Amino acid sequence: MLKAGIVGLPNVGKSTLFNALTRTHKAEAANYPFCTIDPNVGIVTIPDERLAVLKGIAKTSVVIPAAVEFVDIAGLVEGASKGEGLGNQFLATIREVDAILHVVRCFEDDDVIHNMGSVDPIRDIEIITTELILADITSLEKRNEKAIKKARGNDKEAQAEVNLIEKILPHLNETKPANTLELDETEELLIKSFFLLSAKPVLYAANVAESDLADLSKNPYVEAVTKFAKEHHAAACTSISAQLEAELVDLSEEEAKEFLSDLGVKDSGVAKLIRSAYDLLGLATYFTAGEQEVRAWTITKGFKAPQAAGVIHTDFEKGFIKAEVVSYEDLSTLGSTAAARDAGKYRLEGKEYVFKDGDVALFRFSK
Repeated sequence: MLKAGIVGLPNVGKSTLFNALTRTHKAEAANYPFCTIDPNVGIVTIPDERLAVLKGIAKTSVVIPAAVEFVDIAGLVEGASKGEGLGNQFLATIREVDAILHVVRCFEDDDVIHNMGSVDPIRDIEIITTELILADITSLEKRNEKAIKKARGNDKEAQAEVNLIEKILPHLNETKPANTLELDETEELLIKSFFLLSAKPVLYAANVAESDLADLSKNPYVEAVTKFAKEHHAAACTSISAQLEAELVDLSEEEAKEFLSDLGVKDSGVAKLIRSAYDLLGLATYFTAGEQEVRAWTITKGFKAPQAAGVIHTDFEKGFIKAEVVSYEDLSTLGSTAAARDAGKYRLEGKEYVFKDGDVALFRFSK
């Protein structure tokens, strides 16, 4: 299961957001820096309205949604790349995640301490980005020394490493994260082996006050973060009130909807955030639907049919013959498997078929 790490400066709402995402009180959320020391880990199901429709079509009572793992990581401070605060622990944990959910404080509250003394989300973003970049520079310089020695012995792989490192370092030295550097397909594969912190995809979460949700245009911090993230990090930004969402954890679904409605808010920011993180990880969902269960299966975008089958069981991939596939749109519109078959919407796909988000599949394989 792929992981998204929740990062940010101390006291920006990371642990509160983690509790909201996981619908628990697992992470301590307190008004002082470093209340999180050991990372908290939680499995979060992906909200997907399609499951309820497929449940009705399949006439089953069992529904299993897709999921992603979130890790609440200790707060970062300036100098973390040199071990300040809990820097070494932070960097070691973030190296293990697949994507970063960067929580940025976008609310004023004199009762909540900001370790920098004031609210300035762009400054906060730059602090964390700089620390990740500095850690990457140190890592690459060490790696380059070893690669240069090997390259002198006509090691072609080592020479390729040297060439790529010499392309990345000037970019990093301009305080630009590795994920904004244009690379060709071969370089994209090679850079993954470097395990760079700033190469990980990032989603920014603007943590706002409850009163801002009804009209986010009135919060200048959100606009600034959205613009900065897009222009400097080629990243998206989504807004959420972590405190409000954490308070909704103990309410029923109907109570939560009513509470949000009273605030003039239609939908939970958590659902949007989870879906955005899922997309950030480069994931897609396909379904299997039968009388026993309806289930969402997580695949990496671009998976071909045998790989998608292998998510269910390795035997499915090894013995793959064909996949019966119908799109969710066609199946839900026609209302039943029989109607979809009669309309010619079911297709037999072979090994080269690339699965699409929303495909409903049945695999044929040899044992």
